[in-house]
Amino acid sequence: MHTGVGQITEIYLDGSARVDCVPELVPAPGQYLLAHAFDSDIPLAAPVFFYDSSPNGFRAALPLQSSWTLGTRLNLRGPLGRGFLLPASARKIALIAFDDSPTRLYGLISLGLKQNSEVDLVCNSTLQDVPEIVEVQPLQQASEICKWADFIALDVARENLNQLKEMLKGLEQVPAAREAQVLVRTSMPCGGLAECGICAVTIQHDWKMACKDGPVFLLKEVIN
Repeated sequence: MHTGVGQITEIYLDGSARVDCVPELVPAPGQYLLAHAFDSDIPLAAPVFFYDSSPNGFRAALPLQSSWTLGTRLNLRGPLGRGFLLPASARKIALIAFDDSPTRLYGLISLGLKQNSEVDLVCNSTLQDVPEIVEVQPLQQASEICKWADFIALDVARENLNQLKEMLKGLEQVPAAREAQVLVRTSMPCGGLAECGICAVTIQHDWKMACKDGPVFLLKEVIN
C-alpha cells in the first residue's frame, strides 16, 4: 500500500476522470484507492476504482465526487482490497454489470483480449469506447451468457445481492463449474484501518469486510 498525491487532469463526457499519479498508486481492476480532495470539508475519503489505463496514471470509474473538478488535487491511499483475478485459461469471458455502470469491469476487457479470449459485456448502460470485437448484450441475456462463459466477473451493490441470487436461480452449476467473481459495492470509509464494520458482507454464514477481504469475492461464497 502507498500514499501520495494525485490530480484530476481530464474529465470525460460520461463523468469519469483521468487521475495523474505515480504508477505504484494505480489500482488493478476491482481494487480501489481512498481519495480525499485537498481542503475539502467532506470528512470521509471516497473509494476510486480503476476504469482504464491512462498516461501518467489511470482513468477512474464512476461514480466520483461531484465536487471534484478539473485540477482537483487528491490525497490517495492504496491500492486497497482484493481485485479480480483473471485465469490465464479463460477463453470465454462474461462481464456483467448488474445494477450500475460497467466501468469498474472495463479494465478486464483488455486483459481478456491480450490472452485471445472472447469477451461479452452484459449491462443496461451505454459505454463508450468498447472495442468492436467485444459483444455487448442487455442484462436480460445474463443467464444465457453465464452458461456460455468459462469466466464470469460481476459488479453489484451489496443491497442488491438478493436480486442477483434471483437472477442466477436455476444456474447453480455456474459458480461450481466455472470461475466466477463478484465485486460487491458498498461504503468503505476506513479502507481496512479501523475495521468499522460498515462494509460487512455475509460470506458463508460469516462476516467479511469488503474493504480488505474484498471488494471482489468468489461468487459461490456470496450467493450460497
